Amino acid sequence: MSLDPELAARLKRTADGLICAVVVEHSTSDVLMVAWMNDEALERTLTTREGTYYSRSRKELWVKGATSGHTQRVREVRLDCDADTVLVRVDQTGPACHTGTHSCFDTGERLLLADDV
Repeated sequence: MSLDPELAARLKRTADGLICAVVVEHSTSDVLMVAWMNDEALERTLTTREGTYYSRSRKELWVKGATSGHTQRVREVRLDCDADTVLVRVDQTGPACHTGTHSCFDTGERLLLADDV
C-alpha cells in the first residue's frame, strides 16, 4: 500500500522528506515523545494502528515497542494547520522514552517554569 495521494499532496515535508510526529497519551494528554515519519511510516501507522516512525540515525522504519514491548496502539492521528506535523494519540504500554521513563519530557531540563510568569 501507499499513502493516500490526496494526503501525500498536502504534506509539507523537511528536505529529508520527513514530518514531525508529536506523540500524546490518549488517556492523559501527556506528551510522550517527538519522532519523525516519512510517508511509509505514516501510511503504516494509519493502516496498522501501531506507532511507526522513521529513524534518522539508522535511516529505517521502526515500530515503537517491537524490541522493548513498550508498544503504542494508535487511537487518533491529526494533521496540523500547516500540514507539517502530525499529532498521534496513543494508548502507551510501558515507558515511551528509551531511557525508561514514561515520557521523554519527564526528566528534561526545565527552561521556564510556570511560576516564573
